[in-house]
Amino acid sequence: MRLLNRLNQYQRLWQPSDGAPQEATIAELAARCFCSERHMRTLLRQAQEAGWLHWQARSGRGKRGVLKFLVSPVMLRNQMMEQALNKGHQHDALELAQLAPVELRALLHPFLGGQWQNNTPTLRIPYYRPLEPLHPGFLSGRAEQHLAGQVFCGLTRFLQDSSQPQGDLAHHWEISADGLRWQFYIRSTLYWHNGDAVTTGQLKARLDMLLSLPALRRLFASISRIEITHAQCLTFILDRADYWLAHRLASYCSVLAHPEHPAVGTGPFCLKIFGPELVRLENHDRYHLTHPLLKAIEYWITPLLFEQNLGTSCRHPVQIAIGEPEELSQLRLVSNSISLGFCYLALRQSERLTQAQAQRVIDIIHHTALLQTLPLDENLITPSQELLPGWAIPPASRETNTPLPPALTLLYHLPVELHTMAQQLKTALAAEDCELKLVFYDAKNWEGCTSLPKADIIMGDRLIGESAEYTLEQWLRCDPLWPALLSEAQFSRLQLTLDEAQRHPDDDQRCAALKQVFDSLMSQGILTPLFNYHYRVSAPPGVNGIRLNTRGWFDFCSAWLPASIR
Repeated sequence: MRLLNRLNQYQRLWQPSDGAPQEATIAELAARCFCSERHMRTLLRQAQEAGWLHWQARSGRGKRGVLKFLVSPVMLRNQMMEQALNKGHQHDALELAQLAPVELRALLHPFLGGQWQNNTPTLRIPYYRPLEPLHPGFLSGRAEQHLAGQVFCGLTRFLQDSSQPQGDLAHHWEISADGLRWQFYIRSTLYWHNGDAVTTGQLKARLDMLLSLPALRRLFASISRIEITHAQCLTFILDRADYWLAHRLASYCSVLAHPEHPAVGTGPFCLKIFGPELVRLENHDRYHLTHPLLKAIEYWITPLLFEQNLGTSCRHPVQIAIGEPEELSQLRLVSNSISLGFCYLALRQSERLTQAQAQRVIDIIHHTALLQTLPLDENLITPSQELLPGWAIPPASRETNTPLPPALTLLYHLPVELHTMAQQLKTALAAEDCELKLVFYDAKNWEGCTSLPKADIIMGDRLIGESAEYTLEQWLRCDPLWPALLSEAQFSRLQLTLDEAQRHPDDDQRCAALKQVFDSLMSQGILTPLFNYHYRVSAPPGVNGIRLNTRGWFDFCSAWLPASIR
């Protein structure tokens, strides 16, 4: 705040002559800066010592002195920002930047991207919205899900190139022959971000807290209890076999924070600042796996940058640019992929909408030009051809002329592309003499949505984690969509089918059983995917080691900066 005041005062002195030399009395200058004459003399002396201006006083009461400016307010602001960053005062730097939103793009340009700031390799990412708190359990945003995996660890984890869980806080685990007893052997050299050693009792306490959450209780329904059977061993006792258990424990929703300090984890990066304008991570010196090469990661929350079209650093959550691209051509595309996650359409079959009519809606979507002609950025989405690779959408129905109901209700939530999709579908159904009422739920998931049981058609977004098949199993178990969409009998049968599938120790058999569930949902006209996203990460030259993960982000542990980047 002190820097802001000093810059504001300097701008008040500068403005009347736009930087040209001025003749003025101390009283006039004090009036401009809303301070006393004594304080004005102090300010002029301090500014002159700092090399900002030159003040030549003239003797005699009321005599005008000569004020000469040596730096512009823009130059001074940049100097202050760099000094604040070198001292680790990121909030001061952001406040200085926000002073002049019209110039925000130019102001941020020298500080974003990757650079060695005060001998510290730091990666700064401008982001388009504030990040939500990293609370236990399920998180709605893909950025928050990714961040949770950088700050916290689970008993197990997923590696980038494998859908099979690996050891994390647990070095390894053993499973009894009947699948009802899982023993996780905890590493002996674990430390929390606050420097305290991790105890097995703390991990159990946090797991018990997670299992008390309704959504996580559904996810871990097979667990009867958790015991500490050794100082370094946690044993899970199940009442029915669940060979997804190691996958469930590797999911972002199962990462473990300190039982008494929810922001303290054991991950490669610890949270130093978490605010609406700035999130700063610093690497954890006592991390138990491969140490990060970067010292710090910062998200600079700059919505004004995007609202005023002054930059494109993160124009969309699936297209990330590290650094503020003055011109897109100055950045290089370092990684891109098609998301496994998808936007979907689900249909409630009832007296208002029969199975044949539901299938007719799906045919209109997939077997006309509707998806191919969505008025969206051509590099943003691609129409879905299958639910997952190898899980094909069923062919068009034979009853192509089934008349639609006179009116239906469509409920949808974010992302914003579903606004466009809803309007296109409304137009397409109007051509079939069906009026589609649109209801928008302003959220990223269906938690707390009271309109779900009343909608005929539902559209949403399904994020896919590191293990695609497991993520879809988790979706069926835990998402509020399914008990609201299906009848009580249908939902009960679905859960029994999932319980039966999870009993297969063999991964291929378990995934094949799950595929049958989704094949049935698609064949019955209950579910169909709409489109997938193009994930893209762009970066300036010198930012290395970036590879997209399944959430469209990149592992912060693998990114690195050469010392000569700036």
